[in-house]
Amino acid sequence: MFEKTYTVTGMTCQHCVASVTEEVGELDGVRGVDVDLGTGAVTVTSDAALTDDAVRSAVEEAGYTLAA
Repeated sequence: MFEKTYTVTGMTCQHCVASVTEEVGELDGVRGVDVDLGTGAVTVTSDAALTDDAVRSAVEEAGYTLAA
């Protein structure tokens, strides 16, 4: 099991959290997505390591930005 925490900017409400959770959760191998709205931290648990580009694409699809 792999776990990595990213920082997502632009989220302001629970709808934002749901959108990011849904998009990132659809990536292959993802087992869990935990979003902390207050800090923008998004912790992803997966079967295998995910590329930052894959996570970035999913976050952007939800309408937000993955911090560098």
